[in-house]
Amino acid sequence: MASRAQAIKSNAIGLSKKDYDGSVSTLCKGCGHNSIANQIIQVAYELSLKPHEVIKLSGIGCSSKSPAYFLGMSHGFNALHGRMPSVGTGALMANHHLRAIGVSGDGDTGSIGFGQFKHLMRRNVRMVYIVENNGVYGLTKGQFSATAELGLELKYAGHNDFPQIDICTEALIAGCGFVARSFAGDAKQVRELLKAALSHRGTAVLDIISPCVAFNNDDSSPKSYSYGREHEQPLQEIGYVPYAEEIVINDYDPGELKLVELHDGSRISLRKLEEDYDATNRLEAINRLQSAAVKQEFITGMIYIDNERPNLAEVSHLTDTPLAHLSDQDLRPSEEKLSSFLKAFA
Repeated sequence: MASRAQAIKSNAIGLSKKDYDGSVSTLCKGCGHNSIANQIIQVAYELSLKPHEVIKLSGIGCSSKSPAYFLGMSHGFNALHGRMPSVGTGALMANHHLRAIGVSGDGDTGSIGFGQFKHLMRRNVRMVYIVENNGVYGLTKGQFSATAELGLELKYAGHNDFPQIDICTEALIAGCGFVARSFAGDAKQVRELLKAALSHRGTAVLDIISPCVAFNNDDSSPKSYSYGREHEQPLQEIGYVPYAEEIVINDYDPGELKLVELHDGSRISLRKLEEDYDATNRLEAINRLQSAAVKQEFITGMIYIDNERPNLAEVSHLTDTPLAHLSDQDLRPSEEKLSSFLKAFA
């Protein structure tokens, strides 16, 4: 009989799926955030990510507790409310070889951290930026967040009189080169988008509708499980294709397959279903989001992708060796050069 150790499957670097676990979740049972954490674990295992090469980042809120529940052997930093983008920018300037997974919420990103979010897009920091979007402040008892729909009625919060902020539209306007939306209840789509996002050259935004079972799961709420399952409109059938598969399609019609090449040579496959949607056209992406908002559609999938724009590390001409690994002698000017430089200001 095989031993228990032999029965445990391992990936290409010898780690089991359990090795990618984190702490036991303290979130509400049924919270969409837990499902997202589980998909991150599965993807990290499938892609054989090295935990010590991953940094998890978050701010404040229910969503920002999530990094504790996956990749327990990775680096982590829980920042101040809305300040995660700045901390992530600093960490990746110090070591641009790290894979960064930032987890935020609609309050952490859409309200207090909105300016930070915008500048992260502008700088194109190489980070997977997940917004666990439920439309309420779950940690402080269900007040409306900036992504709550105009006119929404909730038992605890009353009536929302303000228009919502659309995270994907804001990311597009800020110049983000990878914008996608999914639903926590669609595990397969979340996994495939995560795989593509981890291979992207710059900032990859995943706006994941993640229902709050305590304060915003009424059937009438567009961010509830029931609404999501009934109204979800996938733009494509998403699948992740490894680099080894040399498939090229120049043009394609609705129902056919198109592959978009990512920086590391891997691919994400897009399949048009109901309409001729081009995920490489930024203006079309913005128009599609606006059209969906008017029709109250819940569109998911790859909304926009552009892998040509250089990221912050490339623009900053960082050395291949991360700054964090350079010696003091490499980082500091010699006494002679410093003296010569200072004389110019005398």
